Formats: sequence, C-alpha cells, structure tokens
Amino acid sequence: MRPAQNGQPSALWMPRSRGAVSGLLLVILGAWGALIPFVGPHFNFAYTPDQDWAWSTARGWLEVLPGAATVLAGLLLILSGNRVTAMVGSWLAVLAGAWFVIGGQIAPMLGIGSAGDPIAATDRKRAALEISYFSGLGAVIIFVGGVAVARLAVRLASDVEDLARVGAAGLQEPAPEVLSDAVTKPRAGQYAPSVAEPKRGWRRQNVGAEAGSPGAAYLRWPHPQQ
Repeated sequence: MRPAQNGQPSALWMPRSRGAVSGLLLVILGAWGALIPFVGPHFNFAYTPDQDWAWSTARGWLEVLPGAATVLAGLLLILSGNRVTAMVGSWLAVLAGAWFVIGGQIAPMLGIGSAGDPIAATDRKRAALEISYFSGLGAVIIFVGGVAVARLAVRLASDVEDLARVGAAGLQEPAPEVLSDAVTKPRAGQYAPSVAEPKRGWRRQNVGAEAGSPGAAYLRWPHPQQ
C-alpha cells in the first residue's frame, strides 16, 4: 500500500490478517464448487452425466464460473492490504454464493441448460448432493462473504493502532519537503547563513560533533549582546 505524501499510510490501509481467514475459507469453498462436478463421479457422488471430467456448458456457467469467482474473491481478501479491494472481493463472494443457490432455477430461462440430475437412490443422498453442490455450498459462501463485508465495513481500535504504528515507522526518515528547508551544513570553521533567519543577530552554533560532519547539529542561540 503506497503511503500518503506526508509519510502517513492511506486511511484505506488495513492489515492483511483482517481478511486472511475468510479468504482462505473462500478459496477452499470455491475450489470445491468448481472441481466437484468433475471428480465427484469417481466417488459415486455426482450429477449426470456420471463421468469423470465431463464438460458441459451448464457446468461451466452454474458451477465452474461461480467457483472460480469465489476463489478470486478469497485471493483478494488474502493478498490485499487495501480496504476497498478487499471489500470488492467480499461482495464478489456474496454474488458467487447467490449464483450457486439460484443459478439452477433460472438457468432454463437463460438458455444455459441443466446441470443434470442427482445420481441417488435415496432422498437422503439426493438432498446431500443438492446441499453439497449448490444450495448449501452457496449459503456457506454467502455467510463467509457477509462476515468479511461486516468486518471490513468498520475500523477497529486495533486498526487505528496499526495505522499509527505504520505511520510512525514511515516518519523515521525525513520527508522530502522537510529536507528542502534544511540549512546547508557549513565547512569546518565557518558558519552558514540560515535560509530564513527568524531574528536578526541570531547565530548558529555547532553542538555534538565537528562542524560539517554527518552527525553535526545546529541550534539557534541569541547573540550575547541582545
């Protein structure tokens, strides 16, 4: 995150740990949603067609697309130190989860097709497939994304402390505009005039090191006659 011109970090800065847990969960859930239709048949836990790595347009739109969007949202939360970018990732996860839930219902109206029929001999397995592939998975993704949105919408006291600590670290080095007002160091045995003397008759005195050395410091002292 690039700091502001005065050396302080932007108010949009946030610690990356803020969205790390939610981001990791979203990556796992998104990977499951995108890959389970292709590997599920190997474990007899699938929708038709019951073939490993069988591609269809409906699977691409209803499972791979929202799964990939969820993974992307999780990566944004994990890697971003910007509050706005992380918020975009959180809302992307919410939308992807909603598509998992309602996509199968509106797919016929959009001409996408059907994801297939659950291969199940019992109602219990049919319900497990529906929850694991679509509605349940989408609900969990919406919940995690919503939690991330809520956490990012407020600034905690720890965020303020971290922001102040980062700003203090950035101010350890003089800012360029401060250096531009510095007085030129004099050569040994000489005094250099101030850029803007605050009072006529003041002089500069070297303290703590030899004049002109890197560690020399200069103070304004009133002339003894004043």
